[in-house]
Formats: sequence, C-alpha cells, structure tokens
Amino acid sequence: MSRKNLTVAGLVTAAFTVVLLTFALRPEGDGKLKQAVVPNPSQEKTVKKTSLVQDVKATDQLNRTDVGKHLRTMLADTHGAAPRDISAYAKRLQQGHGHITMLIWIDFVTQQTHTFKSSLPEGSDQENKQLLKYLNTAKSAIRGHQSYESPSFIIGQKKHYFMAQRDQDGKIGVIALINQKILDRVADHQLKNLRLIPYPKEGKYRVESVHADTLKDITVKTGHDNENASHFYENEIVVRFKSGHLTAGQIQTITADIRCKEPRKLGYAYIFRSEKMNYAELKTYFTSKWQPEYTEPHYMYLTNETAVENTGASVITPNDLLFSTYQWNLPAIETEQGWNLSKGSKEVVVAVVDTGVQASHPDLQGQLLAGYNAIAKGSTPDDDVGHGTHVAGIIGAVINNEEGVAGISWYNKILPVKALDNSGAGTTYSVAEGIIWAADNGAKVINLSLGNYADSQFLHDAIKYAYDRDVVIVSAAGNDNTERPGFPAAYEEVLAVAATNANGEKASFSNYGDYIDVTAPGESIASTYPDNQYAALSGTSMASPHVAALAGLVRSLNPALTNKEVMELMISNAVDLGDTGHDKYYGWGQVDIYRTLRAAGGSVVPLQLFPQHVDRQLKSMQHNLENSN
Repeated sequence: MSRKNLTVAGLVTAAFTVVLLTFALRPEGDGKLKQAVVPNPSQEKTVKKTSLVQDVKATDQLNRTDVGKHLRTMLADTHGAAPRDISAYAKRLQQGHGHITMLIWIDFVTQQTHTFKSSLPEGSDQENKQLLKYLNTAKSAIRGHQSYESPSFIIGQKKHYFMAQRDQDGKIGVIALINQKILDRVADHQLKNLRLIPYPKEGKYRVESVHADTLKDITVKTGHDNENASHFYENEIVVRFKSGHLTAGQIQTITADIRCKEPRKLGYAYIFRSEKMNYAELKTYFTSKWQPEYTEPHYMYLTNETAVENTGASVITPNDLLFSTYQWNLPAIETEQGWNLSKGSKEVVVAVVDTGVQASHPDLQGQLLAGYNAIAKGSTPDDDVGHGTHVAGIIGAVINNEEGVAGISWYNKILPVKALDNSGAGTTYSVAEGIIWAADNGAKVINLSLGNYADSQFLHDAIKYAYDRDVVIVSAAGNDNTERPGFPAAYEEVLAVAATNANGEKASFSNYGDYIDVTAPGESIASTYPDNQYAALSGTSMASPHVAALAGLVRSLNPALTNKEVMELMISNAVDLGDTGHDKYYGWGQVDIYRTLRAAGGSVVPLQLFPQHVDRQLKSMQHNLENSN
C-alpha cells in the first residue's frame, strides 16, 4: 500500500474514532420531560417584574440575616467592656455598615443606655408615630428577653426596620435602626439589568430595543446522570408527604420540633436540615408523626476513581452565614463535591471586566488584585454601581469566614477591570481596552457580564487578541428573552452563557439561540454588594461568573489545558437540559463543576478531550498530506 493510501486509511480510522468517542462520552439524560417556557412579548414584562420583586424580597432577607449576625457579634464582643470601648466598637460597625442608622446599647444591670448616631429620621406625623411604636415594641421585647424584628416601614419615602437582640445571660441588649436603601438600589439595578426600562438612557449611547420572539412551547428533555450513592448528609433528610405540600403552619411546627430553618423544596420533596437530630432520629420523627409517602437520606454522589479526589471528605459545606439558606445555585452545579478536586489557585487569575469591585468589602478581602480603571485613567477600579461587586462575589467571595456568602473559587485571584461607568454602561472602546489590558496583565479567564446587539469588529478584535493569548473568555447572553444574537457572547471565541432557574428551567428573561454554549444559575443569586452588604440579583450577568469561576478551577487543576480545551471540557460535561445534544435554549446544558473537574484530572490529555485530540491529529495529518503533493 502506498504512503498516500496509508495516510488516507489513517484519516478514515481516526475520523471513525472521533465519531465513536464523541457519542460515547456525551452525558445521558434521565428521560424526564420539561417545558422550555418562552414568554411572548405581552408576558415578558410581567415575568420580569416577578423576578425583580423576588430579588428585592430575597435581598431584604439577606440584609436582615446579616444585620442579626453583626448585632449578636457586638453583644459578644462588648460584654463587660467599658463605655468608651463600646462606643469605639459601635463607631467602627457603623462606619463599615452605613445602613445601620442608629444603635442603642442597653445595660440591664446598671440600667444605663448608650445611643450612637441618635438622630431619628424625620417623616410625617403618622410616620414618626409608627417609628416610635416599633421602637417601643423593640425595647419591650428585649426587656422580656426576646429578640425582635419589625416589618419594614417608611419614613420620608425611605424604608427602615428595627432589630433588637439580647445576649445569652440577659445582661445587655442592643437595638438597631436599619436603613433599607439597598432595596431601592436593587430595584433600580434590576429595572436596568432586566431591561424593564429603556437602558442606557437615550442621548448617551445608541442602543437597539428588541422584543422577544413569540414561540410556542416545546417539549424538551432534562436529566442528570447519578453517581453511586456512598455518602449522605448526616443531619438532613428528604421527605415526600402524601398531601404533596405543607401548609405554613405545618412547616412552622416541623422547624420548631427538629430545630431547623425553612426547608428547601424541589419537585414533590422537601429537604430538612436539623441543628440537633441525625438522620436516624429525623427518620423516626417524620415516620411516627407525619406518616410521609417516603423518607430517604439526602444522598451525595461521589466516585473514588480519581487520585486527586479527597475520598475521605464526602462533601465540603462552608460555614458562611448565607450559604445554606440562600445559595441554592452552588449545590445545583455540584460545587461542594467539586471542591474535593479543586479549590483554585492564586496563580490562575480571573478578570472581571465590569463596573469595578468594592475592594474593602469584608467578604472579598485577600481575593482581589489591584486591577485597572478604563473609565477614569489612574483611578482605582471602584464600583459605583454594584454589578461588578456582585459578579466578583459569585466567583470568589471568601469561604469559611462565617461572613455573608461563599464564592465558587477559594483561591483564584480576581482582577477587577472597570470598563463600565456609574450608569452601568460603557463604550466599545472602554470594554475593548479592558479586555486587552486584562489579557496583558495575567488574566487566564475573563468574565464579561455585558453585551449589545451590535457586531463590532473593534470589540471582536479585542476578543481575538485575548483568545490568541490563551485566555478563556466567558460572556452573558443577555436578558431580553430574544433569539437575536448578542455580542460579545455570540463570537466563536467566547463561551456564551444563558441562565436557568432553581428548577433547572430556562430563566424567563434569558436570551437564547443557536450560539448559546451552556447555561448556569441566574435567578435570585445571592452575592456581595457595595457598602459591605449582600444582594440577590437575577440575570445572565449572574450566570456567566459561575462558568468563569469553573474555568478558573479547571485551569488550576490542569494548567496544561489550552483555553479551547477548557471550554470543550465545560461543554462536554454539562448536564443536558434540553433536546438531546445542543439546543438553542440550554446550549449543551447546565455546567457541572464536579463532573467537569473529574474529567479535567491532571493529565495532559484527559479522556474527555481525546476526540478533540484525535481531531487535531487528523487535521495535522491532512495538512501534511496536502503539502506533500
């Protein structure tokens, strides 16, 4: 056989191998069906308003949980302290948390009261009367050894609430008046982010406003291939009740009986996490008192075949204050199991090209590099919007500090690049400059939670510049519920990310189309926010950093992988949520951190990438053959 015929035979064999491995290594679904709901233009505004209301409500809950923790810490830290030290503590607390408008510290032994920032906000007579009513109720509550939390009330068009705490031995108490301006800020932010109002404003930037395309519902398939169950949460239980749903009163009874927070509900089942019972005790309690349809452990699906995996630790659950109750998004993409394989590396830098980042936020300390400001040259990349700080927290908020939220990466450094101004918008130039600067200053991953519908060659050149320097580029698809491609997400060098909700369905606002590569959680995502606070926001802007963080973990685990190989790994290990294979609503599916990291391994060419490796060899052989003729 001639050399040419041998080469052709090799090409055919290699091509056949590629086909076989591609099909063999694609994840399988579980046969369940869901609908990809695509709101029509008349419905779109309603569903987006629902998302906005949900984000504001969740932010209120985050805020109250965070304030309660700070008050309990203050009581513990000032127990037995001199008045001067108490005053200094209160001053530091209020300087770092400007929403704590007033603090009243009460010593029930000496009957002394100290008030810090004592001026109450002024409103109408009726508003002032209501404020004093809640203040007196707070005082009465802690005199009676009870904590207290008032509903929100309005003073001069601004929302406030009172919170009161008393220490364990009952000697001291504290009352705080909290300004809830963050709720208005989040609402305003989401009006723009979800495009409920024309944005940016006319006259500053020229933007196209597009309506969502009207499509009929289609049936799609969803699934997740389960691993072998070898571990389960010791203090958790999964329960399905015969009635299907619990009433508020029943939930209140159960949470009091087993001492737990409000359970999570997924489909027909509830997951309860007890503070005092183990699984056996929980099973006995639910079986005897509630006669459920079934109970079972909350299983964790792990394998022991990867040498780098910590098989002795089944799952890592961080102690961050808001994680268990509010961060549904991290378990949804197998983050906790993934941490057994990679927690990131300070050598792999993830750039956030956005509105800047609040460098002094307590939940981002030690996570940020100096960064760059493309809007005001020579200035630090401070965040005057909130968007970039929220994105940064999703990627890398400090883990296990008992503060706020947990980021996806423990150790990857974040490089803040301010390319959007205080309105949350930027020019093609500032964004392109930010991308190029990040690529030139050590970024191995760039997150772009921004976009437009204009195909700019200038911006594309900047994207190509970064891609040619082996940077993984991840971008949000957009929030207009339209099939029209947005940029930079639609460029072939970019991994385009759409958003899903807690049920694994297309988020109502998320853009879609053939250019979508993967999806990630994007509804009511809790993360860091300016003024040392926390907020829940919705948008593909929130989905994109989940994928950027995963890219950082992959590059930390296996630095030998190219940017293209990292993108292929994330795509090929996504959980298929739509029609088998690629579809326009979910791309290849929702990213899975554990499965992707397991596939990445530590070898130069992971098995998952072998078809691509063969394909590259195939093209190289073909090139050599053509040149030899």
